[in-house]
Amino acid sequence: MTAAHLTARRAGPLRGTVRAPGDKSISHRALILGALATGVTEIEGLLEGDDVKRTAAAMAAFGAGVERLGDGKWRVEGRGGFSEPADVVDCGNAGTGVRLIMGAAAGFDMAATFTGDASLRGRPMNRVLKPLGEMGATWLCKAGGRLPLTLKGGNLRHIVYTLPEPSAQVKSAVLLAGLHAEGGAEVIEPEATRDHTERMLRGFGAEIEVREAGAGRHIVLPGGQKLRGTRIHVPGDPSSAAFPLVAALVTPGSEVTVVGMLLNPLRIGLLETLGDMGADISVTNVRDEGGETVADVTARHSELEGVEVPPERAPSMIDEYPILAVAAAFAAGKTVMRGIGEMRVKESDRIALMAAGLAACGIGVEEEPETLTVIGAKRGNHLVGGGAGVTTHGDHRIAMSHLILGMAAEEPVSVDEPGMIATSFPGFVGMMRGLGAEIGEDQAVR
Repeated sequence: MTAAHLTARRAGPLRGTVRAPGDKSISHRALILGALATGVTEIEGLLEGDDVKRTAAAMAAFGAGVERLGDGKWRVEGRGGFSEPADVVDCGNAGTGVRLIMGAAAGFDMAATFTGDASLRGRPMNRVLKPLGEMGATWLCKAGGRLPLTLKGGNLRHIVYTLPEPSAQVKSAVLLAGLHAEGGAEVIEPEATRDHTERMLRGFGAEIEVREAGAGRHIVLPGGQKLRGTRIHVPGDPSSAAFPLVAALVTPGSEVTVVGMLLNPLRIGLLETLGDMGADISVTNVRDEGGETVADVTARHSELEGVEVPPERAPSMIDEYPILAVAAAFAAGKTVMRGIGEMRVKESDRIALMAAGLAACGIGVEEEPETLTVIGAKRGNHLVGGGAGVTTHGDHRIAMSHLILGMAAEEPVSVDEPGMIATSFPGFVGMMRGLGAEIGEDQAVR
């Protein structure tokens, strides 16, 4: 979409069956590991959002053959490693992409310069740079560990690194660097984070050990391993599926099914939380695809109750808190989300933007450094008002979340910079319209 604003307004029930776009986390990793491997990797279901396309272009810049064969079908011919890129590598808005690529690139004796859009250039890279520096990589960057950044890799040494806070991106960067470090790498995570990198490394032929020990979860990757090209089927992204599912829960008379959704146990925190809130959600046709569990998930309009979300659940749903906050707005009572400080260093300060947007739509919110409390409208015996123009700061999840709110609120809700939705969910507007939603290019709601 290229409109200056998108506006969602209340319509009839949402009904239908859809397929979520390919999982973004797995799509990034499939391209990167395919480029590091020797031989051909064939990928089906790749998310063709802007972020993943940037990673595909970056892999070509590092010397891999990258070809789009059709809708979601890609072919990556890896040369067994990275070669020095001829130009600056522009990762756009892809925070996952740039952090994982830096980890992979650190294993090779070369220099590479990374940049991104204004949002990505404002996001600190220190959490990834710290362990890479301990392994022997060096860099030159803007103040605060920000892009543009030139990384010099090669001659890496073994590391045993304990994550100071849960981060699948940092874990993955260290493991990717460890592929070409003397003695490999070991990562200790006190709280388990999404494990797509570990699963996919095995799919590419790597030996990797994951064990529970006193300090948490230990991931051990021996060094000197060679990856081999493989076939990958990317399942539907639960972070994207969350939008039509929550829309069905809050819109009277609705029933929506998302087929082929990833059900990795470290990615289903939102489904668990919605279940705690009393959501009518059913999971059917559970199956295995490419080493990951997928299923068809159906959501029906529900009377939701506010809950306290356990802070230890945050790593399994960190990207879903914005849309959870929308579900909470339509619930009865308070929903308290603790331990979510990570949201402040995403594409935007998502705690602050969700608090501001919900408040503008008439919802009570309370904001603390690592906590967001939403006071649901249901028990107050009034409806969610809406009627606001929401500033998104170019954050795709903030935009989509408020559009979902507008579908069930009393008055329309508009968002600015809707083009950014394409970073993760290029078919969002068309999908929601197909289910019966009314979303249009419009003047901002004042």
